[in-house]
Amino acid sequence: GRDATRAFATGDFTQAGLVDDVSALSPGEMLAIQSWLSFYRHSYHPVGKLVGRFYDENGAPTEALRQAEAAIEEALKLKAESEQRKQQFPPCNSEWSSAKGSRFWCSKQSGGVNRDWAGVPRKLYRPGSRESHCVCVRTTGPPWGQPGSSEHSDRGDLDNPHLEEYDGCHPLAQQCALTV
Repeated sequence: GRDATRAFATGDFTQAGLVDDVSALSPGEMLAIQSWLSFYRHSYHPVGKLVGRFYDENGAPTEALRQAEAAIEEALKLKAESEQRKQQFPPCNSEWSSAKGSRFWCSKQSGGVNRDWAGVPRKLYRPGSRESHCVCVRTTGPPWGQPGSSEHSDRGDLDNPHLEEYDGCHPLAQQCALTV
């Protein structure tokens, strides 16, 4: 047998890619391996362990396996954080045409996130990045994850420092058109 775990994440099934070293894979690629492992554990009965990077000659886990499992746990944690951010700031709906330019809008289902509020479009910047993407932002209630109290304004997440309004759009409009 040969362990070619890396290829299941990278899609590189050449000789160079058919290796067992997963140490430099991204969190997303580690999640692909985790998904692949889950499928095989669910669908097939194990018949043994391959001696190599992940198991020694006695079938005992190696340090490389523990590191790979830790990387998968970290990737799962990052995925959960990303899902939580998506609940706080769901992606906007958007469309573009050469004749009209860009249009962004928020609805109770935009970005594939069902919720009881529509929100308003804003540019969201990730710390350390100059790039932004359009998200829908709650305009009422306390900020995300904070209980309602008199210490907070009733502005939802509008005061988040990573957000910016779109130029030329009304601050409370649920849609924004940027002409060419």
